[in-house]
Amino acid sequence: MFFKILIKNILGYINIKVEGYFVEKFINRCINEGIFFWNIKREKSTIAYMNLGIGDFKKLCKIAKESKCKVKVLEKKGIPFLLNRYRKRKIFLILLILISVTLYVSSKFIWNIEIEGLNNINENEINLMLEEKGLQIGKRKSEIDVKKIINEIRLEREDIAWVGITIEGTNATIKIVEASAKPEVINEEDYCNIVATKDAQIVKISAQNGIPLAKTDDIVTKGDILIAGWIDGKYTGTRYVHAEGEIKAKVWYTEKTQVPLKQVVEKDTGNIENKYKIKINNFTINLFKTLSKFEKYDTIESCNQIKIFSKFYLPIELIKITNTEKVEEQITYGIEEAKQIAIDKTCEKIEKELHNNPEVLQKYIDAYVNNDYVEAEVTYEVLENIGTKEKIVF
Repeated sequence: MFFKILIKNILGYINIKVEGYFVEKFINRCINEGIFFWNIKREKSTIAYMNLGIGDFKKLCKIAKESKCKVKVLEKKGIPFLLNRYRKRKIFLILLILISVTLYVSSKFIWNIEIEGLNNINENEINLMLEEKGLQIGKRKSEIDVKKIINEIRLEREDIAWVGITIEGTNATIKIVEASAKPEVINEEDYCNIVATKDAQIVKISAQNGIPLAKTDDIVTKGDILIAGWIDGKYTGTRYVHAEGEIKAKVWYTEKTQVPLKQVVEKDTGNIENKYKIKINNFTINLFKTLSKFEKYDTIESCNQIKIFSKFYLPIELIKITNTEKVEEQITYGIEEAKQIAIDKTCEKIEKELHNNPEVLQKYIDAYVNNDYVEAEVTYEVLENIGTKEKIVF
């Protein structure tokens, strides 16, 4: 459909108004006769507006007459009408032809790639993989084997559950569904131990099946067997089982943070400057000649790729460069203020490590004052379930 509209723009089209009591019948007749129209809009039940190629106009008028509808031409658009309007301006005509040829040639290539659905996978990884498989900016569309690329990605990436590639106009859209990590499944019939997931001190151990190898107040390390998946019987010997139980333990999280008493910090002045450049494929044109007027600044670049339709991108990017002025300022903290900042930052670090909101039993805080800085060391003592099942391999 996109290319049909593009061709109609090149060959010329008209915007018409159709009025009558049988507009619905008129539209159905046009569809049955294979007349292509687009951007149809209804006004009440007796009026419709639409765009139509000039080649279908006579045929449409005949259908309108038979359907007892009136047709009125509102606008004439496209290259033929422009040529007629500016037929005496040779330079304009030549420029128009060059633009038309450029657009036609550009439509044969991919000029923009959109990747959707990424959460955990790095977008650069996908771009590099697509480039290796032949899908990249500037690639001729006829040379891209979409099915082959999809199959190869599915085979190579276990972290991708589904991938789809759609090419519309000069845009390629890659939709990805990430695969969730599947933990090892231990069936009820499998023999297994319960092992420690981290270093800890046992507070409570309760075994519903298997033999507990640790007791209250024991210090265990990650990987230690806490409940064994076997039972020794006097007459039956060693019998393997599927261990079941719960282990609660104290776990410690410790972090340190230093805060200098004297610091140089950067602050925004509120002054900004914008500069622009144009990138045509791999060729860049700077629209500014001088360097930034700021001595110290942060730079943000934003790219806007030029497109003439929703999915028809051109190999032209307008790049906006925004410089934000910064100034350095020296600040001096008091010892108590620096202590509090150090403690707050350290607690924030630890709390980012904690998952599932465990019960915090104790907080241990130490602060050390130096000539140049204050250092805070914080330890969280939390109560966690540290047991996980591990299959017994013979």
